[in-house]
Amino acid sequence: MPPTEGPLSPVRRIVVVDDERDIADLLTMNLELSGFDVRTAYDGESARDLIRAVLPDLVVLDWMMPKMDGMEVLESLRAHSQTHDIPVVMLSAKASDDDVWRGWEAGVYYMTKPFDFDGLLRYIASLDA
Repeated sequence: MPPTEGPLSPVRRIVVVDDERDIADLLTMNLELSGFDVRTAYDGESARDLIRAVLPDLVVLDWMMPKMDGMEVLESLRAHSQTHDIPVVMLSAKASDDDVWRGWEAGVYYMTKPFDFDGLLRYIASLDA
């Protein structure tokens, strides 16, 4: 099935990464219902490989995961020219000011769990506004 355009943005392909399968699957389902082509990974190493293969328009990335944490995945993406500029939403239970600041310094849009799905859609819409 070819990627479709989401209702709010030219962003079409999204990679969702979270080791909590319920969260990843729920987020994937809701994004697909919103018109996006979504791929899912459940750990950092799989995410890194999937992102390099798919070259998505956006990555929604958990911080605390096995094999590679979200910050390690992010560093890997930023180190390669093909993935350097892909926007990343860090979706994490890490909610201290220091954690949020570290995410912002790394150049991500930071959302804490539990998160507002409509807020995520608004961010997606803002990417090409």
